[in-house]
Order: sequence, then C-alpha cells, then structure tokens
Amino acid sequence: MKTLRKLFATLSLIIIISPFIFMSCAGSGSMEEKEKKVEELLSQMTLEEKVGQLMQKNADHPQLGELISRGLLGSILNEPDPERLHEWQKLAVEKSRLGIPLLIGRDVIHGFKTIFPIPLGQAASWNPDLVEKGARIAATEAASMGVNWSFAPMVDVTRDPRWGRIAESFGEDHLLNGLFGSAVVRGFQGGDLADPTTIAACVKHFAAYGWAEGGRDYNTANIPENELFDVILPPFKMCIEAGAASIMTAFNDINGIPATGHVPLMRDLLRNEWGFEGVVLSDWESLIQMVIHGYTPTDKEAAYKAMQATMDMEMASTAYENYLQELVKDGRINEKQIDDAVRRILTMKYDLGLFDNPYPYLAEFPELLDPSHLEAAKQMAIESTVLLKNNGALPLSADVQRIAVIGPLADAPHDQMGTWVFDGDKEHTVTPLQSLREMAAETGKEIFYHRALPLSRSQEITNPGAILSDVRRADVVLLFLGEESILSGEAHSLANIDLQGAQEELVQLVAGQGIPVVAVIMAGRPVTFEKIEPLMDAVLYAWHPGTMGGPAITDLIFGKVSPSGKLPVTFPRHVGQIPIYYNHKNTGKPATYDTWMHIDDIPEEAVQYSLGNTSHYLDYGFEPMYPFGYGLSYSTFELRNLALEKQQIQAGEVLEITVTLENRGDVEAAEVVQLYTRQLFGSRVRPVKELRDFQKVKLTPGQQKKITFKLNTRDLGFHNPDMEYVVESGEYHLWVGTDSRSGLKTAFEIKH
Repeated sequence: MKTLRKLFATLSLIIIISPFIFMSCAGSGSMEEKEKKVEELLSQMTLEEKVGQLMQKNADHPQLGELISRGLLGSILNEPDPERLHEWQKLAVEKSRLGIPLLIGRDVIHGFKTIFPIPLGQAASWNPDLVEKGARIAATEAASMGVNWSFAPMVDVTRDPRWGRIAESFGEDHLLNGLFGSAVVRGFQGGDLADPTTIAACVKHFAAYGWAEGGRDYNTANIPENELFDVILPPFKMCIEAGAASIMTAFNDINGIPATGHVPLMRDLLRNEWGFEGVVLSDWESLIQMVIHGYTPTDKEAAYKAMQATMDMEMASTAYENYLQELVKDGRINEKQIDDAVRRILTMKYDLGLFDNPYPYLAEFPELLDPSHLEAAKQMAIESTVLLKNNGALPLSADVQRIAVIGPLADAPHDQMGTWVFDGDKEHTVTPLQSLREMAAETGKEIFYHRALPLSRSQEITNPGAILSDVRRADVVLLFLGEESILSGEAHSLANIDLQGAQEELVQLVAGQGIPVVAVIMAGRPVTFEKIEPLMDAVLYAWHPGTMGGPAITDLIFGKVSPSGKLPVTFPRHVGQIPIYYNHKNTGKPATYDTWMHIDDIPEEAVQYSLGNTSHYLDYGFEPMYPFGYGLSYSTFELRNLALEKQQIQAGEVLEITVTLENRGDVEAAEVVQLYTRQLFGSRVRPVKELRDFQKVKLTPGQQKKITFKLNTRDLGFHNPDMEYVVESGEYHLWVGTDSRSGLKTAFEIKH
C-alpha cells in the first residue's frame, strides 16, 4: 500500500443514573499516575505473564481458572453469568501474582437485556443522539452484570444486502456509519471510562469487511485504494476521534493481505499516521485463519505477522500463546513489541478503573429492563420504522373496528429482537399482536389472528380458508411479513433476498378482497418485494425492532405518532441489480428513462435494435425500488428558499446554506432534511451525489423553520491519482432534499 505516510494527513447523553454513588476509580487519576502504575506492573512481569495478557479465551475453556490464577490470561468473552464473572475476576485480582484484573468481553450489539432495533434500523432513525442514548443504556445494563468491553460498533460500509452482517452495519454511506458509530462509542464510554456504568467500545471490522465479494461472509475484499481511503476508512477515523478504546480486525483479506496481519493498514496507518494508542483485537480465530487464507504456512508465522502489524490481543485461538515466546527467543520479535502490546492492554484496564473497582455490578445499578430503558427502546423503534408506501390506508382511523392480523412475524418474540441478542430474553419482548390485543381490549376492537406460516420460510400456508373468511369480515388487514432473525447476521448471507417461503402467496391470498392491506415488514436487511408491492396499500419497514417493537408499531399504525424513518441503504428492485447505491459514478453513458427500453417492449421482429446504449438492465432498468434517504410521513413537508451565503468560496472556508422547511399537513411530524453535493469534474471521476449533512426537524401543522447548514470545504476532498487528499477547485452542485433522489438544487464554485 503505497504512500501511506501522507494518507489521511488532513483528517485529523449521558443518562443520569441516580441516586447511585460510585467509589472513586484509578482510571480518573492523572496521566502520570496511570503511566507509573502501568510501567511498574510491566517491569515485574515475566515474558510468560506478558504473553498471557495478550490472550482472550472463551468462557468454556477447560483451563480457565488455572490460567487466571497464574496470571496468564488477559480477557474472557462469552460468559453471561455474573456470579462466574465475579469469581473469575476475584481469582485474577486476589490469587494471581500481580493481581491484574480481567477484561470481560461480550457482544453488546444493539442492547443487552433491553433490545433496541438492529444497527441498520438505528441508522434509519437518522437520529445519532437517540442512538447514543440507547448505547448508554446498553452499557449500563451490561456493566451491571460484570461486562466491561463490548465488540461494537460495527462501521463496515456495505453496498450489498445479501451480506448477512448488513444488519449490524449503519448502511451504505460512510458519513452515516461514522456518525452513528461515534454515537455508540460515546454512549458506551460516557464521559469517563472509569465510571462503572461504562464499557469500552471496540470498533469493527478493520477493514473493508462489508466489501466481501458477492455478499458472502468472510470473503475477500478487492477494493481500489482510493475507495478504501475515501469510503471504508473514514468511519473508523471518526470513531477514533470520538475516543474509541479498541478496534477489532476483519476476517477478510484486503487485496490479498488478511486484515489481521496487514502491516501497512494497522502499523503504518492506524498506529503511526493516525496515532491510535488503544487496543487492537483479532476477530474470532482470524489470526490463525491467515494460514487458511494461504498467507502464512504455519500458526507461528501468523503470530509473527500479527505482531508485526501491532495486533495486541488474540481472540480464542492460541498462536500468540504457543509461539510468541519462541519468536522472542529466536530473535524475530523484540520483547519491546510485546511490551507495547501489554502496555496498551494494561492502560485500557486502568482507564476502565478495574484496578481499584473490579466488581462494579453488585447493587449499584438500575434494574435491567428499567421502564425508562423500555421507553427509549420504543422511541428508537418508532423513529427507525420507515413508511415506504401509503395510498391513504395509514394511519388507521378510529372507525376501524375489526382487524385481521396475519403473518409469521406478528407474534414472533425472538425473531423480533433480531440477530446478535445473546442476552435478550424473548419473554420480555412485546410483539405487535400483544400490543394490538391490549389496545383492542381497551377500545372494544376485534382482532382476528392467523400466523398463516409457522416460519417466515415455510412453504405452505396453514388454514387459507379460515384466513380468507376473517379477511372478508375485517375492516383492514395487517400483514406482518419479513424474515426470522436467523436469516441475517454473521454467516447468514443470502443469494435470494425476496420474501422467503410462501409469503408472496400469502399477500396474493389476502389481496383483492376489497379490504385495505397494510404490510409491516421486519427484517435484518432490505428484502425485495416488487412483484407484490402493488397489492399492498401501505408498507411500514420496521427492520427487527427489538423488545418494544410491538407498541411502537401499534402507535405508528394508529397515528399516535407519524413515521419519520429514512432508508440508510438503497432497496433494489431485484437482487440482480446489486450493487446498487446512491453515490455511484455517472459513467460515460448514464441511463435515462428516455433511453431505456424494457425487454417486454422490444419488437418481436427486431434482430438488431437500438436500445439506448446506456448503462442499464433490459429487464430491471437502472432505478432502485426505494432510494437511499427515502421515507414517507403522515404529513406533507415543503422545502423552499434554498440560499447560499455566496456562490464562490475559497478552499478551506465554510459555506453557509439556508433553507426553509414547512409542515403543510395537519399532524405533527418530523422530517429529515438532507444535504448532498457533487463535484462536477475532478482528477478522479466523482460520485453523482454524496451526503454531507442532515438535520431531523419536528414541526407542528403549519409551522415552518429556517434550517442552516455549515459546509466546510475540507470535507469535500478525496484522494487523487497520487493518493493525496485534495480539495479541488471547480464547480459543485448542491441539493437539499428529503431523500437522495429529490430536492432543491443550486451550485457553487471552489477557488484556490
């Protein structure tokens, strides 16, 4: 990776928990005290003890207690029992020779006991403050059980909904990933890591994991260097600037070099250029998987490569444990390299306050699933839900008395939580059916419920006759469709992202009866449903909404609140369009509606026929089903009076943009006002649009507000063919709109 020394050179809520008073922690001491403590410990450690600090073992390891007692283990992961964690921490602190506490890792991805919407859904809220609040709650709940380190946020930019882990991502845009990832970092870590209610964040996966070929998990990532630095890496840089304590490496190789042993990426860029001093952790056995990749012939060589890349801690596998001491004796690794890694780990433990307060989870915290936590989860589920279609069917009027609730996701408490919910309990989930029945009991409405399909992927509809009978006597049909939680997440990629099983047949069964059909789709990714979309009068996309998804959806359906979610990822019409994303290049022959002819419209007698000669598919054209940033409301908003402070601006200056937003409808609602730019000509071809900023604004009926954006020209830069970060002079277009495909347009010029 060339010219790394000059790359990125220009880049440079807390919930009040009372009345709990926590003991003071060493982590709040001075820098001198911290360095003195760390160096004193380091000077007393044997090489074997140092290597032990670089090891993270799964909780089922048969020799865990022995390793801890001998001071030969730095971290444990995947233990949900707080009593066992307490025992192990006690062994480390009171039985080992130097009393070094353990890092306790856990995948706290979108909640601990209170489960929030999946991260992709959180991004659909376009509300980083709300996501920060959710992360603060998750940290508090996890810390109360003894966890002090979470393997989140994931800021892998991805443009492929086939990839199962898109559920953990904040979508296809690097700005959204950076902003929401930073919000999670702040929420987890609070204002001071030594506060016992905080946990350390671990930003993952460094890097390019979301670029896996074909959306197949763990696959190779072939990515141009400029895309790596302009799209993939900025979210990591933003999270580091937010104070992230640690970073996790990726499973994939990047242009042939596995990320866990990528010296230019980790040592040269992350450490030397960015100055990251936190802990770098491998993903599960990703260190020894360098052998399987074909990058190193043995685990010993993998350990050598990882240490050269300044990878500090090995998750689950044993290459460091087995070979680091031998590599030192061979003279291939300097013990100072190991000292540096141990120093970073000890520093994180000190910052977490573990040396003075290793047992923070006894009686000092709010109850798990506290009412305030549940209310925050409900609010996030509300703001994450995207209204994709509405012909007037929503919100339901008070006159609606008989409601047919149909579908495999209407009452699926586990699936509703989504992927990565090791500590979530389905017993605490409130499903849409539960919530609707509670509402019906209070209002006298009737609910006719049919699961219809045992699972979302079931191939046969149960009791179709009874379903039709109830549909015909209902005032509205609420169809709860989507995918089970097991169909997304790690190792759960799909080649076909249509609604699974017989769900399309279910829609066809209930449609055409003269009864409005409202679809609520819960899924861990964008699913394709173009063939049946015309049969739906309204579509709410709720992702996997978490513990309080049911009440949130009920409030949206009955209009207690207006939908305000916006898509953080483009929805394709067909899987064959992938990759399809908003910030693509224009090409030399961009598609237009004037040039595209659908395959069904080609004359039968045509042998040689001009079809426009532009970049499109004959069968599915060039447009997505729903564009990035899209989402409807129960109200109507108007943008007007777009104005720039000036039309010409010097590089390095800030451009002020103003626009007026008015709520022209009759309900209070929130709208996300989005700012995009395009550089028309550059030393590299530039994207047709790039998101630069956004504001979520709530207005009452008739209310209007003047919105101001401040656009710093340095944020308009990119890496030129010499891999220098530059802001080039020339003409730029600017849009302010409510999605990536619409809006008011103007232009400005940058001069040097």
